[in-house]
Amino acid sequence: MALEQLKRELEQFGEYNDSQQQTRGSKMLNITRDTGELLAVLVQTRGADAVLEIGTSNGYSTLWLAEAVRRLDGRVTTIELDEGKRVMAAANFQRAGLGPWITQLAGEAGALLAELPTEGYQLIFLDSDRQHYRTWWPQIRRLLAPRGLLVVDNAISHRDEMVEWMSEVQRDPAFQSTLVPVGKGEWLVVRL
Repeated sequence: MALEQLKRELEQFGEYNDSQQQTRGSKMLNITRDTGELLAVLVQTRGADAVLEIGTSNGYSTLWLAEAVRRLDGRVTTIELDEGKRVMAAANFQRAGLGPWITQLAGEAGALLAELPTEGYQLIFLDSDRQHYRTWWPQIRRLLAPRGLLVVDNAISHRDEMVEWMSEVQRDPAFQSTLVPVGKGEWLVVRL
């Protein structure tokens, strides 16, 4: 299968690239395969035909999401600031044949989130610059549909960078959350 071959290729590329790069911005920082599998199952379980991804990188995680939304005749909207990574991701989407199910947005997420539809997404995958999550939260909260699911990557590996924001969200009675020990830790937050 061509898509499976591409995923494996991107896994190997990501690992090699990240071992060679010194700066965070030059790394792909891809999710783990089991995280991709979890995302695909969550999309299917929720019937999420409108998915938002914040942090595309080279598109590895987007492929998992797009493969799942294709079955629902849905769409993934993905945001990436870095032009080089956006170009790489676009090429990967075309190679996978998943381009028709993906919309790429270029720019800083904080500015772009304000332009997206209220309650427009059944699933939001957040895997970006963690220092901004707290600032972005009001917009993410607005974008999440009723019974919508927010999935936050690196919730175990980098919990210290998100702990204040996570505590704030956990105090909000409109949401329920749980930490899942898959990959680098996935924090699942559902809008009640």
